Amino acid sequence: MVTAVMRPIDLVRRGFTLIELLVVLAILATLLTLVVPRYFGQADKARETVLRENLTAMRDSIDRFRADEGRYPGSLEELVQKRYLREIPLDTVTQSRGTWKTVPAPDGKPGVYDVRSGASGKGKDGTDYGTW
Repeated sequence: MVTAVMRPIDLVRRGFTLIELLVVLAILATLLTLVVPRYFGQADKARETVLRENLTAMRDSIDRFRADEGRYPGSLEELVQKRYLREIPLDTVTQSRGTWKTVPAPDGKPGVYDVRSGASGKGKDGTDYGTW
């Protein structure tokens, strides 16, 4: 019969030392400091791109309404009622559908001539959101 001899090295638990864990955490922290700012920068850029596209879609709808009806819409809701828009788009900076600022016609005619974002602050290009 063969008996197994236990050596002291076999009795020691295998695992990571505190130093090894600290080195791994330091490497992860270094990588995160490089990745996180880029992620948030890309998220802001995407939000601004969607805002510009929403403004373009609403302005196009206002122009089509004017061409069809011969007048400007009375409100953004009228564009939805007459099916020029499915719904009022989301202002991606304010995260609201109710913060759009409407601009009246320069010739004094009633209705919505243009639409702008109601967000305060500046975009990545340095211009105010309200001027887009």
